[in-house]
Amino acid sequence: MIEQRKSRSAVTLALWFLPGLFLAVFFLYPLVVVFRAALSGGFEGAEALSRVWRPLGFTVWQATLSTVLTMLVGLPAAYVFARYRFPGRALLRALTTLPFILPTVVTAAAFNAMIGPRGWVNLLLMGLLNRTEPPINLLNSLAIILLAHVFYNTAVVIRVVGSAWAQLDTRIEHAGRILGASPLRNLWEVTLPLLRPSILAAGLLVFLFDFTSFGVILLLGGPRFATLEVEIYIQAMHMLNLPLAALLSALQMAVTLILITVYFKLSGGQPAAFIPHIRNESVRPLRSWRERLLVGSLLIFLTVLLVAPLAALGLRSVTRFEANRTEIGAYESGFTLAYYREIFVNRRQSLFYVPPALAVRNSIVYGLGAAGLSLSLGMLLAYAIERSGSSARWVEPLVMLPLGTSAVTLGLGYILVFGRPPFGPQVFPLLTPIVHSLVALPVVVRSIQPAIRSVPQALRQAAAVMGAPPWRVWLEVDLPIVARAAVTGGILAFTISLGEFGATTFLTRPEYPTLPVAIYRYISQPGALNYGQALAMATMLLVVCGVSILALDKLQESNGKL
Repeated sequence: MIEQRKSRSAVTLALWFLPGLFLAVFFLYPLVVVFRAALSGGFEGAEALSRVWRPLGFTVWQATLSTVLTMLVGLPAAYVFARYRFPGRALLRALTTLPFILPTVVTAAAFNAMIGPRGWVNLLLMGLLNRTEPPINLLNSLAIILLAHVFYNTAVVIRVVGSAWAQLDTRIEHAGRILGASPLRNLWEVTLPLLRPSILAAGLLVFLFDFTSFGVILLLGGPRFATLEVEIYIQAMHMLNLPLAALLSALQMAVTLILITVYFKLSGGQPAAFIPHIRNESVRPLRSWRERLLVGSLLIFLTVLLVAPLAALGLRSVTRFEANRTEIGAYESGFTLAYYREIFVNRRQSLFYVPPALAVRNSIVYGLGAAGLSLSLGMLLAYAIERSGSSARWVEPLVMLPLGTSAVTLGLGYILVFGRPPFGPQVFPLLTPIVHSLVALPVVVRSIQPAIRSVPQALRQAAAVMGAPPWRVWLEVDLPIVARAAVTGGILAFTISLGEFGATTFLTRPEYPTLPVAIYRYISQPGALNYGQALAMATMLLVVCGVSILALDKLQESNGKL
Protein backbone atom coordinates (compact mmCIF):
# COMPACT_ATOMS: atom_id res chain seq x y z
CA MET A 1 0.00 0.00 0.00
CA ILE A 2 2.81 2.41 0.92
CA GLU A 3 4.61 1.58 -2.32
CA GLN A 4 1.43 2.28 -4.30
CA ARG A 5 1.03 5.66 -2.60
CA LYS A 6 4.64 6.55 -3.32
CA SER A 7 4.21 5.50 -6.93
CA ARG A 8 1.02 7.53 -7.24
CA SER A 9 2.69 10.59 -5.71
CA ALA A 10 5.64 10.23 -8.08
CA VAL A 11 3.32 10.07 -11.10
CA THR A 12 1.39 13.14 -9.86
CA LEU A 13 4.61 15.11 -9.38
CA ALA A 14 5.76 14.07 -12.86
CA LEU A 15 2.46 15.32 -14.32
CA TRP A 16 2.91 18.67 -12.55
CA PHE A 17 6.57 19.13 -13.55
CA LEU A 18 6.39 20.32 -17.18
CA PRO A 19 3.22 22.48 -16.83
CA GLY A 20 4.55 23.92 -13.55
CA LEU A 21 7.90 24.76 -15.12
CA PHE A 22 6.16 26.33 -18.13
CA LEU A 23 3.89 28.48 -15.95
CA ALA A 24 6.78 29.49 -13.68
CA VAL A 25 9.05 30.61 -16.54
CA PHE A 26 6.56 32.10 -18.99
CA PHE A 27 3.80 33.34 -16.68
CA LEU A 28 4.78 33.87 -13.06
CA TYR A 29 8.30 35.19 -13.63
CA PRO A 30 7.24 37.92 -16.14
CA LEU A 31 4.50 39.01 -13.72
CA VAL A 32 6.99 39.15 -10.83
CA VAL A 33 9.25 41.33 -12.97
CA VAL A 34 6.31 43.63 -13.72
CA PHE A 35 5.49 43.94 -10.00
CA ARG A 36 9.16 44.60 -9.20
CA ALA A 37 9.34 47.33 -11.85
CA ALA A 38 6.18 48.89 -10.41
CA LEU A 39 7.64 48.96 -6.89
CA SER A 40 10.93 50.45 -8.08
CA GLY A 41 9.32 53.10 -10.23
CA GLY A 42 10.14 55.89 -7.80
CA PHE A 43 6.61 57.36 -7.74
CA GLU A 44 5.46 59.43 -4.81
CA GLY A 45 2.11 58.43 -3.32
CA ALA A 46 0.21 61.47 -4.61
CA GLU A 47 1.85 61.24 -8.03
CA ALA A 48 1.07 57.55 -8.39
CA LEU A 49 -2.55 58.14 -7.34
CA SER A 50 -2.99 60.92 -9.89
CA ARG A 51 -1.50 58.78 -12.67
CA VAL A 52 -3.73 55.75 -12.07
CA TRP A 53 -6.99 57.28 -10.85
CA ARG A 54 -8.35 58.41 -14.22
CA PRO A 55 -7.83 55.14 -16.17
CA LEU A 56 -8.89 53.08 -13.15
CA GLY A 57 -12.07 55.11 -12.65
CA PHE A 58 -13.05 54.88 -16.32
CA THR A 59 -12.22 51.16 -16.43
CA VAL A 60 -14.53 50.38 -13.50
CA TRP A 61 -17.25 52.73 -14.80
CA GLN A 62 -17.42 51.34 -18.34
CA ALA A 63 -17.12 47.74 -17.10
CA THR A 64 -20.02 48.25 -14.69
CA LEU A 65 -22.25 49.86 -17.34
CA SER A 66 -21.32 47.20 -19.90
CA THR A 67 -22.07 44.38 -17.45
CA VAL A 68 -25.49 45.78 -16.50
CA LEU A 69 -26.47 46.20 -20.17
CA THR A 70 -25.16 42.75 -21.06
CA MET A 71 -27.17 41.12 -18.27
CA LEU A 72 -30.31 42.97 -19.37
CA VAL A 73 -29.91 41.54 -22.87
CA GLY A 74 -28.48 38.14 -21.94
CA LEU A 75 -30.91 36.97 -19.24
CA PRO A 76 -34.07 37.07 -21.43
CA ALA A 77 -32.09 35.43 -24.23
CA ALA A 78 -30.87 32.70 -21.85
CA TYR A 79 -34.47 32.00 -20.83
CA VAL A 80 -35.66 31.74 -24.43
CA PHE A 81 -32.90 29.33 -25.46
CA ALA A 82 -33.34 27.25 -22.29
CA ARG A 83 -37.11 26.89 -22.45
CA TYR A 84 -38.39 27.18 -26.05
CA ARG A 85 -37.96 25.26 -29.29
CA PHE A 86 -38.31 27.20 -32.54
CA PRO A 87 -37.03 26.94 -36.14
CA GLY A 88 -33.37 27.90 -36.48
CA ARG A 89 -32.72 27.63 -32.72
CA ALA A 90 -29.41 25.74 -33.06
CA LEU A 91 -28.09 28.02 -35.80
CA LEU A 92 -29.04 31.21 -33.96
CA ARG A 93 -27.50 29.88 -30.73
CA ALA A 94 -24.25 29.27 -32.61
CA LEU A 95 -24.39 32.73 -34.20
CA THR A 96 -24.92 34.39 -30.80
CA THR A 97 -21.86 32.54 -29.53
CA LEU A 98 -19.70 33.60 -32.46
CA PRO A 99 -19.11 37.21 -31.29
CA PHE A 100 -17.50 35.97 -28.07
CA ILE A 101 -14.73 34.05 -29.84
CA LEU A 102 -14.17 36.73 -32.47
CA PRO A 103 -10.95 38.77 -32.25
CA THR A 104 -11.60 42.28 -30.99
CA VAL A 105 -10.23 43.72 -34.23
CA VAL A 106 -12.93 41.83 -36.15
CA THR A 107 -15.55 43.22 -33.76
CA ALA A 108 -14.24 46.72 -34.40
CA ALA A 109 -14.23 46.14 -38.15
CA ALA A 110 -17.81 44.79 -38.01
CA PHE A 111 -19.10 47.89 -36.22
CA ASN A 112 -17.11 50.08 -38.60
CA ALA A 113 -18.76 48.31 -41.54
CA MET A 114 -22.22 48.78 -40.05
CA ILE A 115 -22.29 52.20 -38.32
CA GLY A 116 -18.89 53.72 -39.06
CA PRO A 117 -18.42 56.81 -41.25
CA ARG A 118 -18.27 54.53 -44.32
CA GLY A 119 -20.64 51.94 -42.89
CA TRP A 120 -23.91 50.73 -44.38
CA VAL A 121 -26.17 52.79 -42.12
CA ASN A 122 -24.39 56.08 -42.81
CA LEU A 123 -24.09 55.42 -46.54
CA LEU A 124 -27.81 54.69 -46.71
CA LEU A 125 -28.73 57.80 -44.72
CA MET A 126 -26.37 59.99 -46.73
CA GLY A 127 -28.09 58.86 -49.92
CA LEU A 128 -31.59 59.34 -48.50
CA LEU A 129 -30.85 62.74 -46.90
CA ASN A 130 -28.63 63.95 -49.76
CA ARG A 131 -25.75 64.72 -47.36
CA THR A 132 -21.98 64.58 -47.86
CA GLU A 133 -21.15 63.92 -44.18
CA PRO A 134 -22.24 60.85 -42.20
CA PRO A 135 -25.27 61.76 -40.04
CA ILE A 136 -24.42 59.17 -37.35
CA ASN A 137 -21.05 59.41 -35.64
CA LEU A 138 -20.74 56.87 -32.83
CA LEU A 139 -17.04 56.17 -33.22
CA ASN A 140 -14.81 57.48 -30.42
CA SER A 141 -17.74 57.55 -28.00
CA LEU A 142 -18.75 55.70 -24.84
CA ALA A 143 -21.93 54.49 -26.57
CA ILE A 144 -20.08 52.36 -29.14
CA ILE A 145 -17.81 50.92 -26.43
CA LEU A 146 -20.85 49.79 -24.45
CA LEU A 147 -22.56 48.47 -27.58
CA ALA A 148 -19.47 46.48 -28.60
CA HIS A 149 -19.11 45.00 -25.11
CA VAL A 150 -22.76 43.90 -25.10
CA PHE A 151 -22.20 42.39 -28.57
CA TYR A 152 -19.05 40.64 -27.34
CA ASN A 153 -20.22 39.21 -24.00
CA THR A 154 -23.93 38.39 -24.37
CA ALA A 155 -22.90 34.86 -25.31
CA VAL A 156 -21.33 34.41 -21.84
CA VAL A 157 -24.69 35.02 -20.16
CA ILE A 158 -26.56 32.85 -22.66
CA ARG A 159 -24.16 29.93 -22.19
CA VAL A 160 -23.61 30.11 -18.41
CA VAL A 161 -27.11 31.05 -17.24
CA GLY A 162 -28.90 29.29 -20.10
CA SER A 163 -27.18 25.98 -19.34
CA ALA A 164 -28.09 26.29 -15.65
CA TRP A 165 -31.66 27.24 -16.51
CA ALA A 166 -32.03 24.21 -18.77
CA GLN A 167 -30.86 21.92 -15.94
CA LEU A 168 -33.22 23.43 -13.38
CA ASP A 169 -35.82 21.06 -11.97
CA THR A 170 -39.01 22.27 -13.65
CA ARG A 171 -41.14 20.54 -10.98
CA ILE A 172 -40.22 23.29 -8.50
CA GLU A 173 -41.46 25.97 -10.88
CA HIS A 174 -44.65 23.98 -11.54
CA ALA A 175 -45.21 23.63 -7.79
CA GLY A 176 -45.06 27.40 -7.39
CA ARG A 177 -47.61 27.89 -10.14
CA ILE A 178 -49.93 25.28 -8.61
CA LEU A 179 -49.74 27.11 -5.26
CA GLY A 180 -51.07 30.24 -6.94
CA ALA A 181 -47.95 32.24 -7.70
CA SER A 182 -48.15 34.47 -10.76
CA PRO A 183 -45.49 33.93 -13.47
CA LEU A 184 -43.64 37.08 -12.35
CA ARG A 185 -43.73 36.11 -8.65
CA ASN A 186 -42.70 32.56 -9.51
CA LEU A 187 -39.74 33.93 -11.45
CA TRP A 188 -38.73 36.34 -8.65
CA GLU A 189 -39.19 34.04 -5.65
CA VAL A 190 -38.47 30.58 -7.07
CA THR A 191 -36.42 30.60 -10.27
CA LEU A 192 -34.03 33.52 -9.77
CA PRO A 193 -32.91 32.45 -6.25
CA LEU A 194 -32.02 29.02 -7.65
CA LEU A 195 -30.13 30.63 -10.53
CA ARG A 196 -28.41 33.27 -8.37
CA PRO A 197 -24.96 31.53 -8.31
CA SER A 198 -24.98 31.15 -12.10
CA ILE A 199 -26.17 34.73 -12.64
CA LEU A 200 -23.53 36.15 -10.29
CA ALA A 201 -20.82 34.00 -11.88
CA ALA A 202 -21.82 35.11 -15.39
CA GLY A 203 -22.00 38.76 -14.31
CA LEU A 204 -18.58 38.57 -12.68
CA LEU A 205 -17.10 36.90 -15.76
CA VAL A 206 -18.57 39.61 -18.03
CA PHE A 207 -17.24 42.33 -15.70
CA LEU A 208 -13.79 40.69 -15.81
CA PHE A 209 -13.75 40.63 -19.61
CA ASP A 210 -14.94 44.26 -19.76
CA PHE A 211 -12.42 45.30 -17.09
CA THR A 212 -9.53 43.89 -19.16
CA SER A 213 -10.91 45.11 -22.50
CA PHE A 214 -8.23 46.31 -24.89
CA GLY A 215 -8.98 46.04 -28.60
CA VAL A 216 -12.52 47.41 -28.37
CA ILE A 217 -11.37 50.51 -26.46
CA LEU A 218 -8.29 51.07 -28.61
CA LEU A 219 -10.05 50.70 -31.97
CA LEU A 220 -13.49 52.15 -31.23
CA GLY A 221 -13.05 54.38 -28.18
CA GLY A 222 -10.42 56.74 -29.53
CA PRO A 223 -7.92 58.89 -27.62
CA ARG A 224 -10.46 60.27 -25.12
CA PHE A 225 -11.10 56.88 -23.52
CA ALA A 226 -8.37 54.78 -21.97
CA THR A 227 -8.88 51.80 -19.71
CA LEU A 228 -6.03 50.43 -17.61
CA GLU A 229 -5.27 48.01 -20.44
CA VAL A 230 -5.04 50.73 -23.10
CA GLU A 231 -3.07 53.04 -20.80
CA ILE A 232 -0.53 50.26 -20.17
CA TYR A 233 -0.10 49.90 -23.93
CA ILE A 234 0.24 53.66 -24.49
CA GLN A 235 2.74 54.16 -21.66
CA ALA A 236 4.87 51.16 -22.68
CA MET A 237 4.81 51.42 -26.48
CA HIS A 238 4.38 55.15 -27.17
CA MET A 239 5.60 56.98 -24.06
CA LEU A 240 8.31 54.40 -23.24
CA ASN A 241 7.37 54.87 -19.58
CA LEU A 242 7.86 51.27 -18.43
CA PRO A 243 7.73 52.02 -14.65
CA LEU A 244 4.28 53.64 -14.94
CA ALA A 245 3.10 50.84 -17.27
CA ALA A 246 4.31 48.31 -14.70
CA LEU A 247 2.49 50.16 -11.90
CA LEU A 248 -0.76 50.11 -13.86
CA SER A 249 -0.23 46.43 -14.70
CA ALA A 250 0.33 45.55 -11.04
CA LEU A 251 -2.89 47.34 -10.07
CA GLN A 252 -4.87 45.61 -12.79
CA MET A 253 -3.40 42.24 -11.87
CA ALA A 254 -4.37 42.69 -8.21
CA VAL A 255 -7.97 43.53 -9.13
CA THR A 256 -8.10 40.62 -11.59
CA LEU A 257 -6.84 38.17 -8.95
CA ILE A 258 -9.58 39.31 -6.56
CA LEU A 259 -12.24 38.91 -9.25
CA ILE A 260 -11.03 35.41 -10.19
CA THR A 261 -11.01 34.32 -6.54
CA VAL A 262 -14.58 35.55 -6.08
CA TYR A 263 -15.60 33.84 -9.33
CA PHE A 264 -14.26 30.49 -8.11
CA LYS A 265 -16.15 30.93 -4.86
CA LEU A 266 -19.39 31.64 -6.71
CA SER A 267 -19.01 28.86 -9.27
CA GLY A 268 -17.75 26.28 -6.81
CA GLY A 269 -21.17 24.90 -5.90
CA GLN A 270 -24.57 24.58 -7.49
CA PRO A 271 -28.11 24.51 -6.16
CA ALA A 272 -29.63 21.18 -5.26
CA ALA A 273 -32.38 21.87 -7.78
CA PHE A 274 -30.04 21.01 -10.66
CA ILE A 275 -30.89 17.50 -11.84
CA PRO A 276 -29.76 15.44 -14.85
CA HIS A 277 -31.89 15.87 -17.95
CA ILE A 278 -32.26 14.17 -21.27
CA ARG A 279 -31.02 16.55 -23.95
CA ASN A 280 -33.58 19.32 -24.58
CA GLU A 281 -36.04 17.71 -22.15
CA SER A 282 -37.01 21.08 -20.64
CA VAL A 283 -37.44 22.73 -24.07
CA ARG A 284 -40.97 23.02 -25.44
CA PRO A 285 -42.52 24.56 -28.58
CA LEU A 286 -44.21 27.95 -28.61
CA ARG A 287 -47.89 27.62 -27.71
CA SER A 288 -49.63 30.99 -27.37
CA TRP A 289 -49.48 34.16 -29.43
CA ARG A 290 -47.93 35.96 -26.45
CA GLU A 291 -45.05 33.50 -26.41
CA ARG A 292 -44.63 33.84 -30.18
CA LEU A 293 -44.62 37.65 -29.87
CA LEU A 294 -42.15 37.61 -26.96
CA VAL A 295 -39.75 35.15 -28.55
CA GLY A 296 -40.07 36.68 -32.02
CA SER A 297 -39.34 40.20 -30.76
CA LEU A 298 -36.33 39.01 -28.78
CA LEU A 299 -34.95 37.02 -31.70
CA ILE A 300 -35.27 40.03 -34.02
CA PHE A 301 -33.43 42.16 -31.45
CA LEU A 302 -30.67 39.57 -31.05
CA THR A 303 -30.33 39.26 -34.82
CA VAL A 304 -29.93 43.02 -35.23
CA LEU A 305 -27.50 43.29 -32.29
CA LEU A 306 -25.37 40.18 -32.79
CA VAL A 307 -25.77 39.02 -36.39
CA ALA A 308 -26.27 42.22 -38.40
CA PRO A 309 -22.74 43.61 -37.72
CA LEU A 310 -21.21 40.33 -38.90
CA ALA A 311 -23.34 40.32 -42.04
CA ALA A 312 -22.45 43.98 -42.64
CA LEU A 313 -18.75 43.12 -42.39
CA GLY A 314 -18.93 40.30 -44.92
CA LEU A 315 -21.06 42.28 -47.37
CA ARG A 316 -18.93 45.42 -47.07
CA SER A 317 -15.76 43.45 -47.85
CA VAL A 318 -17.10 42.59 -51.33
CA THR A 319 -18.68 45.97 -52.13
CA ARG A 320 -16.92 48.96 -53.66
CA PHE A 321 -18.42 52.44 -53.19
CA GLU A 322 -17.63 55.37 -55.45
CA ALA A 323 -18.98 58.90 -55.16
CA ASN A 324 -21.53 59.90 -57.79
CA ARG A 325 -20.10 62.92 -59.58
CA THR A 326 -23.50 64.19 -60.71
CA GLU A 327 -25.34 63.96 -57.39
CA ILE A 328 -23.98 65.27 -54.09
CA GLY A 329 -23.98 62.77 -51.25
CA ALA A 330 -24.83 59.85 -53.52
CA TYR A 331 -22.70 56.75 -53.97
CA GLU A 332 -22.53 54.07 -56.63
CA SER A 333 -21.86 50.57 -55.41
CA GLY A 334 -20.88 47.32 -57.03
CA PHE A 335 -19.71 43.82 -56.27
CA THR A 336 -15.93 43.34 -56.17
CA LEU A 337 -13.29 40.89 -55.01
CA ALA A 338 -10.54 43.47 -55.44
CA TYR A 339 -9.93 43.81 -51.71
CA TYR A 340 -9.22 40.09 -51.43
CA ARG A 341 -6.95 40.13 -54.48
CA GLU A 342 -5.03 43.15 -53.15
CA ILE A 343 -4.07 41.16 -50.06
CA PHE A 344 -1.54 39.33 -52.26
CA VAL A 345 -0.26 42.37 -54.23
CA ASN A 346 2.51 44.86 -53.38
CA ARG A 347 0.90 47.75 -55.20
CA ARG A 348 3.61 50.33 -54.34
CA GLN A 349 6.57 47.95 -54.87
CA SER A 350 7.93 48.93 -51.45
CA LEU A 351 11.03 47.11 -50.16
CA PHE A 352 9.53 47.26 -46.65
CA TYR A 353 6.15 45.89 -47.69
CA VAL A 354 4.86 42.94 -45.69
CA PRO A 355 1.94 41.32 -47.56
CA PRO A 356 -1.21 40.53 -45.57
CA ALA A 357 -0.99 37.02 -46.97
CA LEU A 358 2.15 36.60 -44.84
CA ALA A 359 0.11 37.65 -41.81
CA VAL A 360 -2.40 34.91 -42.65
CA ARG A 361 0.41 32.35 -42.81
CA ASN A 362 1.94 33.61 -39.55
CA SER A 363 -1.40 33.42 -37.75
CA ILE A 364 -1.98 29.84 -38.91
CA VAL A 365 1.54 28.77 -37.90
CA TYR A 366 1.26 30.49 -34.50
CA GLY A 367 -2.24 29.05 -34.04
CA LEU A 368 -1.13 25.49 -34.74
CA GLY A 369 1.87 25.89 -32.43
CA ALA A 370 -0.24 27.37 -29.64
CA ALA A 371 -2.89 24.66 -30.04
CA GLY A 372 -0.32 21.88 -29.87
CA LEU A 373 1.49 23.38 -26.88
CA SER A 374 -1.62 24.24 -24.87
CA LEU A 375 -3.20 20.87 -25.67
CA SER A 376 -0.12 18.94 -24.50
CA LEU A 377 0.30 20.96 -21.32
CA GLY A 378 -3.46 21.11 -20.73
CA MET A 379 -3.75 17.33 -20.84
CA LEU A 380 -0.95 16.99 -18.25
CA LEU A 381 -2.48 19.72 -16.07
CA ALA A 382 -5.97 18.24 -16.19
CA TYR A 383 -4.70 14.83 -15.08
CA ALA A 384 -2.47 16.41 -12.43
CA ILE A 385 -5.41 18.34 -10.96
CA GLU A 386 -7.62 15.24 -10.94
CA ARG A 387 -4.93 13.13 -9.24
CA SER A 388 -4.16 15.80 -6.63
CA GLY A 389 -7.50 15.34 -4.87
CA SER A 390 -8.59 17.98 -2.36
CA SER A 391 -5.25 19.82 -2.52
CA ALA A 392 -6.01 20.79 -6.12
CA ARG A 393 -8.47 23.46 -4.99
CA TRP A 394 -5.51 25.58 -3.87
CA VAL A 395 -3.65 25.14 -7.16
CA GLU A 396 -6.53 25.29 -9.65
CA PRO A 397 -7.11 29.07 -9.30
CA LEU A 398 -3.44 29.59 -10.16
CA VAL A 399 -3.81 27.41 -13.25
CA MET A 400 -6.89 29.39 -14.28
CA LEU A 401 -5.24 32.76 -13.56
CA PRO A 402 -3.98 33.28 -17.16
CA LEU A 403 -7.64 33.35 -18.29
CA GLY A 404 -8.20 36.59 -16.40
CA THR A 405 -4.71 38.04 -16.69
CA SER A 406 -4.30 41.04 -18.92
CA ALA A 407 -2.72 40.01 -22.22
CA VAL A 408 -1.17 43.48 -22.37
CA THR A 409 0.39 42.90 -18.93
CA LEU A 410 1.81 39.60 -20.18
CA GLY A 411 3.21 41.32 -23.24
CA LEU A 412 4.82 44.00 -21.07
CA GLY A 413 6.31 41.33 -18.81
CA TYR A 414 7.79 39.55 -21.84
CA ILE A 415 9.43 42.77 -23.00
CA LEU A 416 10.95 43.35 -19.55
CA VAL A 417 12.21 39.75 -19.30
CA PHE A 418 13.09 38.72 -22.85
CA GLY A 419 13.71 42.11 -24.46
CA ARG A 420 17.23 42.35 -23.02
CA PRO A 421 20.43 40.28 -23.41
CA PRO A 422 21.01 37.40 -23.69
CA PHE A 423 17.67 37.38 -25.52
CA GLY A 424 16.31 40.37 -27.43
CA PRO A 425 13.57 41.21 -29.95
CA GLN A 426 14.80 38.47 -32.29
CA VAL A 427 13.20 35.83 -30.01
CA PHE A 428 9.78 37.51 -30.01
CA PRO A 429 8.42 35.42 -32.94
CA LEU A 430 9.20 32.29 -30.89
CA LEU A 431 7.50 33.76 -27.82
CA THR A 432 4.27 34.64 -29.67
CA PRO A 433 2.81 31.08 -29.76
CA ILE A 434 3.95 30.63 -26.14
CA VAL A 435 1.96 33.62 -24.92
CA HIS A 436 -1.00 32.51 -27.07
CA SER A 437 -0.88 29.07 -25.45
CA LEU A 438 -0.88 30.71 -22.01
CA VAL A 439 -4.10 32.55 -22.83
CA ALA A 440 -5.68 29.34 -24.19
CA LEU A 441 -4.37 26.93 -21.53
CA PRO A 442 -7.16 27.47 -18.94
CA VAL A 443 -9.80 26.94 -21.64
CA VAL A 444 -8.16 23.67 -22.71
CA VAL A 445 -7.96 22.44 -19.11
CA ARG A 446 -11.63 23.28 -18.55
CA SER A 447 -12.55 21.36 -21.73
CA ILE A 448 -10.61 18.22 -20.80
CA GLN A 449 -11.32 17.98 -17.04
CA PRO A 450 -14.98 16.88 -17.27
CA ALA A 451 -14.05 14.16 -19.77
CA ILE A 452 -11.35 12.80 -17.45
CA ARG A 453 -13.81 12.72 -14.56
CA SER A 454 -16.25 10.75 -16.71
CA VAL A 455 -13.82 7.87 -17.34
CA PRO A 456 -15.11 4.90 -15.27
CA GLN A 457 -12.50 3.84 -12.74
CA ALA A 458 -13.69 0.23 -13.12
CA LEU A 459 -12.49 0.19 -16.74
CA ARG A 460 -9.02 1.32 -15.72
CA GLN A 461 -8.88 -1.27 -12.95
CA ALA A 462 -10.08 -4.04 -15.26
CA ALA A 463 -7.40 -3.15 -17.82
CA ALA A 464 -4.73 -3.12 -15.11
CA VAL A 465 -5.88 -6.49 -13.74
CA MET A 466 -5.56 -7.94 -17.24
CA GLY A 467 -1.92 -6.89 -17.26
CA ALA A 468 -2.01 -3.64 -19.25
CA PRO A 469 0.75 -1.19 -18.24
CA PRO A 470 -0.32 2.40 -17.32
CA TRP A 471 0.54 3.83 -20.74
CA ARG A 472 -1.64 1.23 -22.48
CA VAL A 473 -4.50 1.81 -20.01
CA TRP A 474 -4.41 5.50 -20.91
CA LEU A 475 -4.13 4.76 -24.64
CA GLU A 476 -7.00 2.26 -24.84
CA VAL A 477 -9.31 3.36 -22.01
CA ASP A 478 -8.86 7.08 -21.34
CA LEU A 479 -7.93 8.41 -24.77
CA PRO A 480 -11.05 7.25 -26.67
CA ILE A 481 -13.22 8.96 -24.03
CA VAL A 482 -11.10 12.11 -23.67
CA ALA A 483 -10.31 12.52 -27.39
CA ARG A 484 -13.45 14.48 -28.30
CA ALA A 485 -12.92 16.93 -25.43
CA ALA A 486 -9.27 17.28 -26.46
CA VAL A 487 -10.31 18.12 -30.03
CA THR A 488 -12.71 20.73 -28.63
CA GLY A 489 -9.92 22.24 -26.54
CA GLY A 490 -7.57 22.24 -29.52
CA ILE A 491 -10.10 24.04 -31.74
CA LEU A 492 -10.70 26.63 -29.03
CA ALA A 493 -6.95 27.11 -28.54
CA PHE A 494 -6.41 27.57 -32.28
CA THR A 495 -9.26 30.08 -32.50
CA ILE A 496 -8.03 32.02 -29.44
CA SER A 497 -4.54 32.18 -30.94
CA LEU A 498 -5.87 33.46 -34.28
CA GLY A 499 -7.61 36.34 -32.54
CA GLU A 500 -5.12 37.25 -29.79
CA PHE A 501 -4.28 40.92 -30.09
CA GLY A 502 -3.18 42.41 -26.74
CA ALA A 503 0.11 40.60 -26.03
CA THR A 504 0.84 40.19 -29.75
CA THR A 505 1.05 43.97 -30.23
CA PHE A 506 4.04 43.94 -27.86
CA LEU A 507 5.80 40.93 -29.38
CA THR A 508 5.11 41.24 -33.12
CA ARG A 509 8.01 42.44 -35.23
CA PRO A 510 7.16 44.39 -38.41
CA GLU A 511 8.23 41.52 -40.65
CA TYR A 512 6.22 38.91 -38.71
CA PRO A 513 2.71 40.37 -38.30
CA THR A 514 -0.30 38.31 -37.31
CA LEU A 515 -3.69 38.74 -38.92
CA PRO A 516 -5.22 40.86 -36.08
CA VAL A 517 -2.14 43.13 -36.07
CA ALA A 518 -2.32 43.50 -39.86
CA ILE A 519 -6.04 44.35 -39.65
CA TYR A 520 -5.26 47.00 -37.02
CA ARG A 521 -2.52 48.51 -39.21
CA TYR A 522 -4.69 48.67 -42.32
CA ILE A 523 -7.83 49.93 -40.60
CA SER A 524 -5.76 52.70 -38.96
CA GLN A 525 -4.44 53.97 -42.31
CA PRO A 526 -6.37 56.33 -44.60
CA GLY A 527 -7.66 55.27 -47.97
CA ALA A 528 -10.48 53.11 -49.29
CA LEU A 529 -8.08 50.36 -50.40
CA ASN A 530 -6.52 49.98 -46.95
CA TYR A 531 -9.98 49.96 -45.38
CA GLY A 532 -11.22 47.35 -47.85
CA GLN A 533 -8.23 45.08 -47.24
CA ALA A 534 -8.78 45.34 -43.48
CA LEU A 535 -12.41 44.28 -43.96
CA ALA A 536 -11.37 41.40 -46.24
CA MET A 537 -8.90 40.06 -43.67
CA ALA A 538 -11.45 40.52 -40.87
CA THR A 539 -14.00 38.57 -42.91
CA MET A 540 -11.50 35.74 -43.39
CA LEU A 541 -11.01 35.58 -39.62
CA LEU A 542 -14.77 35.68 -39.15
CA VAL A 543 -15.24 32.67 -41.45
CA VAL A 544 -12.57 30.65 -39.63
CA CYS A 545 -14.14 31.46 -36.25
CA GLY A 546 -17.61 30.62 -37.58
CA VAL A 547 -16.47 27.23 -38.85
CA SER A 548 -14.81 26.60 -35.48
CA ILE A 549 -17.93 27.35 -33.42
CA LEU A 550 -20.11 25.20 -35.71
CA ALA A 551 -17.62 22.35 -35.34
CA LEU A 552 -17.67 22.76 -31.56
CA ASP A 553 -21.47 22.68 -31.48
CA LYS A 554 -21.47 19.51 -33.61
CA LEU A 555 -18.97 17.89 -31.24
CA GLN A 556 -21.05 18.82 -28.21
CA GLU A 557 -24.24 17.61 -29.87
CA SER A 558 -22.67 14.27 -30.77
CA ASN A 559 -21.42 13.98 -27.20
CA GLY A 560 -24.93 14.45 -25.82
CA LYS A 561 -24.27 17.79 -24.17
CA LEU A 562 -26.55 20.78 -24.07
